[in-house]
Amino acid sequence: MKEIIVTPKYNGKKLNTFLLDTFSGLSMNLLYKTLRKKDIRVNDIKVSENVVIHTGDNIKVFLSDEQLLGTITSLEIIYEDENIIAVNKPAGIEVVGNDSSLTNIVNNFLKQRLSSELNSNFKNIEAKPCHRLDRNTTGIVLFAKNDASLNILLDKFKNREIEKHYYANVYGIPKVKHEDLTAYLFKDAKKSLVYISDVPKKGYEKIKTSYDVISVDKKANTSILDVTLHTGKTHQIRAHLAHIGFPIIGDGKYGNNEINKKFKAKVQKLTSYSIEFKFTTSAGHLDYLKGVKISL
Repeated sequence: MKEIIVTPKYNGKKLNTFLLDTFSGLSMNLLYKTLRKKDIRVNDIKVSENVVIHTGDNIKVFLSDEQLLGTITSLEIIYEDENIIAVNKPAGIEVVGNDSSLTNIVNNFLKQRLSSELNSNFKNIEAKPCHRLDRNTTGIVLFAKNDASLNILLDKFKNREIEKHYYANVYGIPKVKHEDLTAYLFKDAKKSLVYISDVPKKGYEKIKTSYDVISVDKKANTSILDVTLHTGKTHQIRAHLAHIGFPIIGDGKYGNNEINKKFKAKVQKLTSYSIEFKFTTSAGHLDYLKGVKISL
């Protein structure tokens, strides 16, 4: 059972609006089923209809935490303070876009924790991702806990004042141990593919990717690369490395299926392992993050 108090924002609104906004795991179908069973009380009076509520009303909902907030998978927090939270994303999960997204998992976790701390009377929290990773790319995803922080961090990513590093396990061994790559990328949204060109073309955007060779396995003909993303375009690392002849092992879209089968890799071996705040201009209330490096 959860007990909550109606805030002024919902004064004169319908009960369903308040409950659906408050509990991320609650569906419309479950809500009306709960009403029919009279398992919702407004000021200790059982209700079976979608009534109008008012500021200060006491709402009791007789459902489990799992039903109200959704099932929360294991969440590995890498860093957290009052403005941001960085978590380790596993493969097979979208950052945004569906009920089981990483964004929903993070928000459900924050709400449940705050609910416990405040004896079930909790505020609405909406952490928002500052960048994204592909569904099967693992590693650090940074979330802002408030809009002011989000706007600053989005600007810092855009102006390249936040540096992201990735480990990529690729097929092949580069002769050059360090290289700064420049190319041009075109995104075909309909096919969910990007294309790389070495020369400028209409509709193509300039991209920059750097890599350092960390280790090699001559017998397997593979390498581990430390990749720095200077421009954050869709599938940039995966497509750019494949373009220069070093596809990421396990990448079914830009890699080689025969190589993937050889290594029994079903998802791309690409991990975002580090985010460093390299602010060169003011970051307002986030200035304390300057020089901070978040790593797995």
